[in-house]
Parts: sequence; C-alpha cells; structure tokens
Amino acid sequence: MKRRLSCLLFILLTALWAKPAAAQDRYIVRTTKGRSSVQSFCSSAGCQVQAALDGNVGQIYLVTGSDNFLANLINGSLNLLEQLLGITSVEADQLLRVPKVPLGRIASGLYDTAPVNYYGTIVWHGYAAQPAAQIIRLTDAHNGFRVSGAGIVAVIDTGVDTNHPVLHPVLLPGYDFTRNQPGASEWLDVPSLPSGPVGDDNQGQQPAIVQQSTAAVLDQSTAAVLDGKDYTAFGHGTMTSGLVHLVAPKAKILPLKAFSSDGTGYLSNIVAALYYAVQHKANIVNMSFDLTTPSPALSQAVTDASHAGMILVAAAGNEDTNARVYPASLNGYVVGIASTTDYDTRSSFSNYGTADVWIAAPGENIVSTYPGGTYASASGTSFSSPLVAGTAALLLNAKQPINETQAANALEHGRLLTPDLNHGRLDVYQAISAWLLAQ
Repeated sequence: MKRRLSCLLFILLTALWAKPAAAQDRYIVRTTKGRSSVQSFCSSAGCQVQAALDGNVGQIYLVTGSDNFLANLINGSLNLLEQLLGITSVEADQLLRVPKVPLGRIASGLYDTAPVNYYGTIVWHGYAAQPAAQIIRLTDAHNGFRVSGAGIVAVIDTGVDTNHPVLHPVLLPGYDFTRNQPGASEWLDVPSLPSGPVGDDNQGQQPAIVQQSTAAVLDQSTAAVLDGKDYTAFGHGTMTSGLVHLVAPKAKILPLKAFSSDGTGYLSNIVAALYYAVQHKANIVNMSFDLTTPSPALSQAVTDASHAGMILVAAAGNEDTNARVYPASLNGYVVGIASTTDYDTRSSFSNYGTADVWIAAPGENIVSTYPGGTYASASGTSFSSPLVAGTAALLLNAKQPINETQAANALEHGRLLTPDLNHGRLDVYQAISAWLLAQ
C-alpha cells in the first residue's frame, strides 16, 4: 500500500510539473504532517523548502517555486495531492508596505528640547509632554494607578535604533526577518558612512537623513533618497517603539524587523514574526501595517497568537475608507486603531468604520524617538496604534492575567466621538479603571 501511494504521488507530480522551474516565486504552505510532507511535496514539484515560519511547531513553511506552481493551485489541480500529504493551504507570499505617512506640519514639540527625567531616562520635554499624551490622560493614569508598564511588547516593523539612549534600556535583542539573523537594527539598511554612530549593531552606519533643523519629519517631501535607493520608511520602527515606551516606559520592547527601510516586507516575514513573538513570551504585539486583501496564513498566525494569550493591536490604515483591511479587521482577535486629531475629530486620512476600528487614538504630528538618538514627528494610524499597545502594557501592570477580549473590553471605555470611530478615542485612565473594576 505504501509503495502504491508513493507511485501515485510520483505520477501526480510528474504530470503537473514536467517542465523545469522558471522564475522563482514565494509561497506559504501549511501542513499537518511536518517538514517531511512539504519536502515530499516539493521534491518533484519544482519548489524548494526555504524555512519554517512557525519555529519548532513545524506546520507553516516558506517555499519557492515556478509560475506554473501557482497556476496549478488556482486550477485546483493539487487537491488530491494536498490531501495525501496533509497540506491544508498554499498561498502566494505578498510584498507589503508599511502605510504611507500623510504629509503634516513639524510638531512644536520638536523645538522643546529641554531635558527631563522620564522614568530613569533623560528625554526631550516635547516628547514626554506632547499633546497626544495629555489628550489620552497618560500622566493621570501613571500617577493615579501607579503603573508604568509590564511585560513584553513585540513591535513588528522596520526595526529600531538599538542604541537610542531612550530605548536601549528596555530593548530586547529581537530578530531581523529580512536577513534571517538575530538583531533588529534599522541601520543595517543604509549605506555605511564614516560619521555614523558606532555601536554593536550599527557598525558605523548612518543614512543621509535630512538635517535636524527640518526636524526629520517622516513624510514624502523630506525623507531621504540616497544613491537611487528609497529610505522613506527609515525610522518608522524606532518611532513606533518610542510611542510604546512613552506610554509604558517600564515594559520591555521586542523589535521584530519584518520591513526594510523602503517600507516593503514580505507577508511571510510578518507570519514568522508573530510566531517568534509567541515563542519568546511577548504579551502584546503592535502591528503598524495593513493588507487590503485577506490572508489565510496571517489569519491563522493571528488566531494562534491570540489563543496563546497575546494582545494584538493593529493600525486601521491611512486610506480614508471603511473597506476592510487586515489584520485590523480580524475582530475578536485584533484591536484595530484609527487616528484622531488633537481636537478629537477623525483624522482626514484615517480609515474608519466598525469593521476596522475598535477605538481611535491621536495620530497627527506625533513626536517620537528617531534613529541617531534624536526625535521626529509624523502622522498616521501607524503612530496611533502603539499608543494603544502601550496602554495594554499598563493594563497588564495594573492586573494580571489579561487576554485580548479583556483588554478590548477595557479599552472601549474611551471618549465617544462619531459612530465611525466605534468606541471613540482612547482614555488610558478610564481603560485602567474599567479593567480594575472588571470581575
């Protein structure tokens, strides 16, 4: 019987892939029978197993194959083969982008450089006391409940400036999925210059970022483009990490680099980062990116992470639409975050509607940490989301344990605005109060 099964598999594979593999494409394969089943699948199919995306779980793999490989899947030719090998899904990997940052003015906080002590670290006053922090009643929450964050917040993004003096004390080593190596430094994406900061991960590298007098505003008009290469997303991960730290200064941050400095990253990197976060005991994950089409692999990774007890927070996107985006619209597993102005109205660029949005948070002219030990301002739901992820770390500090549903129920106690922002704008004080009163 075993020999007959092997012969059947060989015939199926030979019939489907008589031609040699052409241009290489990437696919995410899920199986119930481990790596050997995927290797059998690929041995005669013209594809190659590249890596397990779920660590030692051994159920999700990245493979590369030919154009014909995907065509056969779309035509349903592999249904019998998939069943025989325990393969439950195959989808094309996607090249994604972190959201484009809307144009905005330079935040006044970037000129407020007075040094202040912020939970043991010296920071700019314009960062610690910026309008967004006041609007969400951050100081009230810190002082009223004596919380400053707990646990580990994973940040899936472009990496981080690992030697930034504000972030360095709370950073965990992290991982670079764009290079498949430990560490998550943003500096590795940019050319090496002699004047660059020297550190364990930086290796003397620094990009040609606009001068600090323009405040390194992270938008399309001032982002650096050097030697024909795109660095428009450089600093994105350092900024999102800095906002987690602003809200929860004692929480640890696990930087997971799934995107490059041009803002692109593979879906498979995100899937791998989610499983890495679970296996490295992260309590919360911030995802400042969105997909316009659903992904079975992403949905499964999100579900697995939520079932493991992780709180997942995601940006709702900057397209000014109520169309579903992912992972924000994976309701019940992810808290989707819209952006508001400093006057408690929806930001003109922010996505809206209950499909994507659980709650909103300030997201215009936000001041945060930026590579090179400095600060920058930017706008977008990318910068609203980490304010909520940091709040989840405060909830964890206030009372443990807490899961996704409990966190969402606490966060919904915000300031009600318009119906398209669902539960309104984040109020950190009210969220913690509700969580402490919850049975």
